[in-house]
Amino acid sequence: MNITKTAMVTVCGRPNVGKSSLTNALVGEKIAIVSNKPQTTRNRIYGVVNRDDTQYVLLDTPGLHKARTRLGDYMVKVVNASLAEVDCALLLVEPIAHVGIPEETLIARIREEKIPAILCVNKIDTVKKEDLLAVIAAYSQAYPDFAAIVPISARTGDGLDDLVAEMHRFAAPGPQLFPEDMTTDQPERQVVAELVREKLLLCLDKEIPHGTAVEVTKFSERDNEIIDVDVTIYCEKASHKGIIIGKQGAMLKKISTLARQDIEKFMGTKVYLETWVKVKENWRDNPASIRNFGYEE
Repeated sequence: MNITKTAMVTVCGRPNVGKSSLTNALVGEKIAIVSNKPQTTRNRIYGVVNRDDTQYVLLDTPGLHKARTRLGDYMVKVVNASLAEVDCALLLVEPIAHVGIPEETLIARIREEKIPAILCVNKIDTVKKEDLLAVIAAYSQAYPDFAAIVPISARTGDGLDDLVAEMHRFAAPGPQLFPEDMTTDQPERQVVAELVREKLLLCLDKEIPHGTAVEVTKFSERDNEIIDVDVTIYCEKASHKGIIIGKQGAMLKKISTLARQDIEKFMGTKVYLETWVKVKENWRDNPASIRNFGYEE
């Protein structure tokens, strides 16, 4: 593959609109965790897509929301910073004919940065065509300067080729930024920690998963390519620790099994995963803890 062009593209939107699902669908493998709970993505994640002569670097960002903790403040800063110095922004929205406050805020940032923007209406597999026209009309009125409007379904893959064709218009001549076999800038340890956190979001209710952080304390490969991984899950209260472990360890076992299956898929080899749970009170409001868990300013 002869890469002669690159495009840096920020994928932004409100929580839960499908930004990580879209990034994974374009990359062709799971690099960003997904769940049906808001604020799943905490850091900016690069997804790398090579198509024909172009390398697209997608910046998957946290959902724009009203921050309630220092971690939340950090996530909002990540979104704002990700809209600077990119070739193009993808504003991902739900197929609802109403422009909400998160979308208005992001459109204002796009205007401020004077960057081209593609409106991407996701989840089109869930609505009728005539409903889609009302969505497009509402957003065209809010921001007449969208470079393109592309209806897609990240789940079914519908419209993704059209989206890549639109992004291609903003690619600039230049050398490739990442090696061909690289799909993300995240170190393997970070992907592993995120996959464990995804399963916490999947298996646990209410506020508990949002108060968890995951640290990989051991990551080593044996001669026979088996990988040993030790993981510590931090939560904010002793009562949460009991819920995460579950009756006779059943919940922790379920979380670990689901995580290990995804980690093996990502690593392409057998993995032995050991998990522990510890309490670290109010870590989301402690700057040192936030930094320690990899959410750098």
